[in-house]
Amino acid sequence: MTLVIAQSAIAGLFALVLLSFFVGRTALGRGVVYGGSLLICASAGTAALWQLLGNDPTPELTLPLGLPWVGAHFRIDTLSAFFLLVVNIGGSAASLFALGYGRHEDAPMRVLPFYPAFVAAMSLVVIAADAFTFLFSWELMSLSSWALVIAHHESRENLRAGYIYLVMASFGTFALLFAFSLLAGPDGGYAFAQMRDTALSPTSAALVLTLALLGAGSKAGLVPLHAWLPLAHPAAPSHVSALLSGVMTKVAVYAFVRIVFDLAGGPQWWWGMVVLAIAGITCVMGVLYALMQHDLKRLLAYHTVENIGIIFIGLGLALAFQAYGMPLAAALAFTAALLHVFNHSLFKSLLFFGSGAVLAATGQRDMEHQGGLIHRMPLTAFTFLIGCVAISALPPLNGFVSEWLTFQAILLSPQLPSWGLKFLVPAVGALLALSAALAAACFVKAFGVTFLGRPRTEAADRARETDRFSLAAMVFLASLCLLAGILPGIFIDALAPVSETLVGASMPLQSQIPYFSIVPVAESRSSYDGLLVFLFMVVSATLAAVAIHRLASDKIRRGPAWDCGYPDSSPATQYTASSFAQPIRRVFGTSIFRARERVDMPPPGDNRPARIEVDIEDPIWDTLYAPIGIGIQHAAGVLNRLQFLSIREYLGIVFIALVGLLLVLALWP
Repeated sequence: MTLVIAQSAIAGLFALVLLSFFVGRTALGRGVVYGGSLLICASAGTAALWQLLGNDPTPELTLPLGLPWVGAHFRIDTLSAFFLLVVNIGGSAASLFALGYGRHEDAPMRVLPFYPAFVAAMSLVVIAADAFTFLFSWELMSLSSWALVIAHHESRENLRAGYIYLVMASFGTFALLFAFSLLAGPDGGYAFAQMRDTALSPTSAALVLTLALLGAGSKAGLVPLHAWLPLAHPAAPSHVSALLSGVMTKVAVYAFVRIVFDLAGGPQWWWGMVVLAIAGITCVMGVLYALMQHDLKRLLAYHTVENIGIIFIGLGLALAFQAYGMPLAAALAFTAALLHVFNHSLFKSLLFFGSGAVLAATGQRDMEHQGGLIHRMPLTAFTFLIGCVAISALPPLNGFVSEWLTFQAILLSPQLPSWGLKFLVPAVGALLALSAALAAACFVKAFGVTFLGRPRTEAADRARETDRFSLAAMVFLASLCLLAGILPGIFIDALAPVSETLVGASMPLQSQIPYFSIVPVAESRSSYDGLLVFLFMVVSATLAAVAIHRLASDKIRRGPAWDCGYPDSSPATQYTASSFAQPIRRVFGTSIFRARERVDMPPPGDNRPARIEVDIEDPIWDTLYAPIGIGIQHAAGVLNRLQFLSIREYLGIVFIALVGLLLVLALWP
């Protein structure tokens, strides 16, 4: 039943694609497409939740589509059900937000036909049960999202973002194609069920891990494959940015989990070390990149890189524990990773919705042009603040729970027999702690500069609260962030079937622990009660407010605000995003980003304002991608000469190629 509902939902989304060509130019038509997407995603999400909770046996279906000798296989096991739930919660929230935000779209026909196709493709990926259907759906997801990235193609920056995204997406698909070829084995069994029965040699298994990291990691945003992400995510419309960052990157995580934990067989001892090293670097580099930004959407995009690193830390720990026969520890790390997948999809979508509301109200993405929006957009500011607290991993919200569980898994690493892991895991734990602290600083900057203080521009001064549909979507996600933070045991228990299937164990049943506490391993080691923390904070804040109002003086005293010695009332004297990040930039940016500051200080008597300019380089782009781009341009210039050969030269090339192929066939063993 679940599979029928999921496929019907996907068919309904593709029907909306066709409908959008006829009605998309009208406001009513846009409402029909986004409203229909909302209802369809809500239905599919409900069915996925029903399947995840174990109410139906695992459904399978084969359709006479795709490759003639394979067909199109579909299956919803617990892993597929979980990620199908993530996709459709994100799709429902984005569709609800788009009902209001879509009114601001100047060219709706560049967005509307591709939006339901994008959501449908992501759903197809997670229910596909053979390599051809998976890769077809993966490419459809990439192409539809590329069309959404370049929706505003009048901007050269957006075109560049779309080009780089398309190149990286093609590279990722190419890597996954080779991974599935190895998994299929010499018999060419492209169905996932056949791949599970194929025994891989250690060399082939190592190549599958490498290709999965390249293919899924390029789509998820692992460093150094993240170059497209901070370009493409800000370029898209904000509800699409939320899907790209909050949902599509999780589909990439699904691809990695499906290949490495399910199809490739048992992990080797060193797999966890490779994944952990890449994840730790990704985690810290993502947040450092984010701190250097003053474009709000680009800042959020870089934080997706950081959170992908956190997820892969959990997956790397699960591989390490599983390789050494520690199923309970592997279950803890794996559950922490999946819980962070769910949590990040919530608060990152919420933050992109908030940035979209700010963009619609002010027309600006640059935080340096914002300020004072808490007075003009109070509900947006409140929900955005909840997202900031959640992504900063502060209790009692959901981001804290999954990161805390990851730390609990790290604390079990001394039980590992490998000395390499005994040294690596604590180092990764230190990187995770550093990234959590830097993330908190980054979102103090993001919220403070954008919403607090005084308006820095007339556009910020004229801003008004966003529409009710957008607010409803933000309140919905903010409520889920709070619910998953104060009652995490419910969500952990829901993930138990997934963990049991893939790592052979699950965390202790949390519903049996009193007072809504969670106990990852044993109560004597650690426990956390999110509801108690929430109640304590509410009661403490209420008592403090009552005490202040009752005991404080009723005399009102007014005085000038502290001006730091600069009595000029200009908003330019406020802290900016760049000045807030300056201490961190001077500590980390000089060595990592080659940051350079140039100060123009006029001499006494000169009325020109002082100026500071900051140059920041991207070392990964300069050392990896720029040389590749130069090489491709050079190769293209050389190959371009082939267009201007004579007929005799073309015939000569064909003859040489034919002789070469015949030699290959003759020498082939």
